[in-house]
Amino acid sequence: MLFNYKALDNIGKSTSGSIEAVSLDVAIGSLQRRGLIIADIESAEKEPWFKKLSFGFGSGVPHKDVVMLSRQMATLFEAQISALRIFTLLSTDIENKTLEKSMGQIVVDLQGGSTISKALGKHPAIFSDFYVNMVKSGEETGKLNETFNYLADYLDRQYEVVSRARNALIYPSFVITVFVAVMVLMFTVIIPKISLIIQESGQAIPLYTQIVFSVSEFFVSYSVALVVALVIFGFVFFKYIRTREGKRALARFKLDIPYIGNLYRKLYLSIITDNMNTMILSGISMMKVIEVTAAVVGNEVYKDILNESLVAVRGGSSLSQSLAQYEEIPNILTQMIKVGEESGELGPILGTMAHFYQKEVITAVDTLVSLIEPVMIVILGLGVGVLLASVLIPIYDVANSAGL
Repeated sequence: MLFNYKALDNIGKSTSGSIEAVSLDVAIGSLQRRGLIIADIESAEKEPWFKKLSFGFGSGVPHKDVVMLSRQMATLFEAQISALRIFTLLSTDIENKTLEKSMGQIVVDLQGGSTISKALGKHPAIFSDFYVNMVKSGEETGKLNETFNYLADYLDRQYEVVSRARNALIYPSFVITVFVAVMVLMFTVIIPKISLIIQESGQAIPLYTQIVFSVSEFFVSYSVALVVALVIFGFVFFKYIRTREGKRALARFKLDIPYIGNLYRKLYLSIITDNMNTMILSGISMMKVIEVTAAVVGNEVYKDILNESLVAVRGGSSLSQSLAQYEEIPNILTQMIKVGEESGELGPILGTMAHFYQKEVITAVDTLVSLIEPVMIVILGLGVGVLLASVLIPIYDVANSAGL
C-alpha cells in the first residue's frame, strides 16, 4: 500500500512525501527510523465510493469494543508501558475497521506530540466528551490506569441500564408494528373482497360492518395519497427533531409519557449522577463536571437544566441550590447533593444516588415488561375481535340465507 505523509525532520523542517508499506504500522515505523516526527499519514489509495457513504447510524463501533479497549489500556498503563506503545499495540489487534482506523490516527497524533486526551478528542463519535475529560484528568494526575478502569466500569453500568430500558420498548414496538401491518393488509386487500361478496348478496349490513367497509374503502381509494402524506410527514418530522426546538420538544415528550416518562426520568438521573460521581472522584473541577455532564446526558431538557445550573454555579450558587428550582430534579436528589456539599463527600453521595437510580430503572423496566405483555394482548385481542366480528357476522347471515 502507498501512504502519503507529512512530518518534521530532526531540525524541525516540514517535509512530505509517500512511502510504500504493507500496513500503516509498518509505514509509521519506517518513517520513525528515518528520524521523522509524523504530523499526518493516510493511505494514498482511494476508498470505493460505497465505503464513504454514511447513513447516520452511530459511530459503527460497538459499545463492548470501547469497554474492552478501556480495560486493555488500563492493564497496559498499569504495566508502565508508554502511551505510544500501548496505542500502537492495541491498534494492531482490533477487528472493527472504524475503531482500527481511529486508533491508527491516534497513534499518528501521539507520534506528533499530542496528548492522549487531545488525540481521543478528535474522534467524538467513539470517545465522548466525558471519556476525553476523564482521560485528561488521568493525564494530569498520572493515574491513567485507574482512569481507564473507571471508564470501563462506568461504560458497563451505563450500557446495562440503557440497554435494559431500550430492550423493554423493543417488544411492544415490534408487536404494534406487526399489528398495524396486519390491519393495513386487512383493510386494503381482504375486507374489500369480503365487502363485495356481502353487498352482492343483498343482505342488510349492520352499522358497525358498514363503518369497517367505509374505512376500508377510504384506505383503498386514497392509498397513494396516504403513502405520500406519510412520507412527507416523516421527512418533516425528522427534519424538525434535528432542530434545537424539535430536540427539546421530543425530549419533553419522552418525559411526559405516562409511566414510560418516569422510566426515562430515572434513566437520565442515573446518567447525571453516575457521570458526576465518576468525574468528581477523578478530581475534575465542578464547572467542568457540570459542563461535560450536560453534553452527554442525552436529553435536551436535562441538558438545559445543567447548562443553566452551570451559569448559576459560576455566579456563586451551590449545585444543590441551582438544581432545586427544577421539577425534573427530585427533592431527594437535591437534598443529598446539599449534604454532600456540606460534608465534602459529594462524589460518594452521587455514587450512592447513581446506584439508587440504576436500581430504580431496572425495577421499572422489569415491571413494565411484566405489565405490557398482558395489556397488549388484551388491547390487540379486542381490536382484532371487533374487526373479525364485524366481518364474520354478515358472512354468517349470508350463509344462513343461502341455506348453507
